[in-house]
Amino acid sequence: MVPDVPAKEILDILNTSWLFSEFSDEDKGMLAKNSSLVRFKSRDVLFRQRTRTSHAMYIIEGLVKIYKENLTNRTVTLKILSAGHFAGLDALFAGPVYQYSASAVGEVRILIIDMGTFNKQLMKNGRFALDIIKMLSMESQNIFTRLNSQTNKQLPGRIADVLLYFSEDIYHSLEFEFPLSRQELAELAGTTKESFIRTINEFRHDKIIDLDGRKVRIKSPDLVRILSDIG
Repeated sequence: MVPDVPAKEILDILNTSWLFSEFSDEDKGMLAKNSSLVRFKSRDVLFRQRTRTSHAMYIIEGLVKIYKENLTNRTVTLKILSAGHFAGLDALFAGPVYQYSASAVGEVRILIIDMGTFNKQLMKNGRFALDIIKMLSMESQNIFTRLNSQTNKQLPGRIADVLLYFSEDIYHSLEFEFPLSRQELAELAGTTKESFIRTINEFRHDKIIDLDGRKVRIKSPDLVRILSDIG
């Protein structure tokens, strides 16, 4: 974890972010004064399950993996968050400790905001509070969608959902690189590593996708969508 200090850089971020751009200069100054810009290296832990919640963490650059650890130290990948989202915000309002962990996928820059300052802005700025509610609601809806996928869809439909997740929600492109290991991708799909590899190779054999290591190109997005819809 490497801190990036300059307050001016934080103000520049607040001015360009859709979430904070309409704040008054006074409010932006207060946020900048009570925030830190921190750079995390790949696989650095942002926060760990069962530790106390303390700050709001807004992702400026990079991807963050949210995962849960069980009593046998087995981890399950829950979701990936991209720039413009908060990591662990729901936990801040749900209780005193995190119910899951978060780590950096590649290099990540995070704006760490003092929770007291964050709460003051929520109470003062109605549009900001509404945007936060919308953000949390969309994340909850995505979790319900994934649970439904893992419970009711066959394996090809679940793999199609993973492809669409990275293509539409994370990278907004038909070409991308898987940022996770095959084991982590399998966890996202609710299957085993072996089954994930077998099915993704079947997609490649059927010319639905091109696959070169971690590099993916969706050749037939309509067919991927149909596989996702029919489950």
